Amino acid sequence: MTLSRIVELPDSLDSPKTLPPSTETPFPVSANRKAQDASSSTTPSLPPAMDSVRSHIADDIVQMMKRTPLFMTNLDEAAGADAEDNEENVELEALRALQYEGTRAEVALGFKERGNEMVAEKRWKDAKEFYTKGIAALKQGPNDGSSSDGSVEEREKEKKIEEACYVNRALCNLELKNYRSTLTDTAHTLTQSPSNPKAHYRSSLALFALSKFDLALDTCDRGLTLTSPSLTSTNIATKPSAEHLAFRTLQQKIVKAKEEFETKEKHRLTAEERKKKEQLTLNAAITARGIKVRWTAKPPDMEDAKIHLEPDPVSPTSQICFPVLMLYPTH
Repeated sequence: MTLSRIVELPDSLDSPKTLPPSTETPFPVSANRKAQDASSSTTPSLPPAMDSVRSHIADDIVQMMKRTPLFMTNLDEAAGADAEDNEENVELEALRALQYEGTRAEVALGFKERGNEMVAEKRWKDAKEFYTKGIAALKQGPNDGSSSDGSVEEREKEKKIEEACYVNRALCNLELKNYRSTLTDTAHTLTQSPSNPKAHYRSSLALFALSKFDLALDTCDRGLTLTSPSLTSTNIATKPSAEHLAFRTLQQKIVKAKEEFETKEKHRLTAEERKKKEQLTLNAAITARGIKVRWTAKPPDMEDAKIHLEPDPVSPTSQICFPVLMLYPTH
């Protein structure tokens, strides 16, 4: 796609000359639109550049401009659009190649920093994609174009970047409510660095969202231990860090939610047991009194009218009350 034309003037040019009209077009001309214009005798002919613009609607022009490096907003979307149209975008391929220049650590670091930028803008899906690319770059083999020297220092650098990518991707999954993916990413982080407080915190949040209160509390308690204030030389505790205070607040929320859940669950179980007992008592009273009752899987909707015992629904000596439906003609 060409957006401009540069014409080199000869050194011997002494007087202004009229340049020949350009035949280049910034966009491919739509054959269908051109055929429609040709069929209309009132449509004047336009220069090729203007004709190429006129042959497309505004949305199509915007999409084509987004495939050029100057206007594109998403590298992968631009590549996907070119693939659908079976077009080769040389500038785009050059930009994509630049992403993977350097050692594995340098490439992964670049993706991590781009992910951090997306996190700052709360673009969680884009950030997650960059962190995923950073992790993939670190898993590339030695014969795939990467140039890692294999030194201990380089491996330590890769390890730290991978740990950061996993724990940051866990944040993205947490914000996207992908709680199980959050647990998977934090598990990877804790495998490499068991004392990572961010991994403990985000894992605890994910478990809390899944109502796994005991596991959430256990993870939160370990985070509290990791971030607990240290003692000075005079055995005076230092001021709690922001991380420790965050764990303490989360712990209080989990404990409160667990108590509320257990209270509701206790009431639910009690109500179920009471209902079962009432039904068993009613069945025993009906059988003991020799009353024949026909049950149906689809009873009519009679609101709160039902067979029941009064005054005590769990006493077989209570009287049995039957709902009665009375029909009578009207005149």
